[in-house]
Amino acid sequence: MNGFISVKEAAVRWDISERQVQKLCVAGRITGVTLFADRWAIPEETQKPTRTARAKQGPKSLKA
Repeated sequence: MNGFISVKEAAVRWDISERQVQKLCVAGRITGVTLFADRWAIPEETQKPTRTARAKQGPKSLKA
């Protein structure tokens, strides 16, 4: 498709796994991503999403 790249192409461009690109698509972290049937279409000009900081959580306590 013109103007779009596949998950595989995005993975190569961004130097991450295809599975990680799929997870970013599902989470809505990639701007302009569209699902056509069972394939993700990622706009060519889209940049790799930046990582978000997770909230720090204390150690999990064990219930007795």
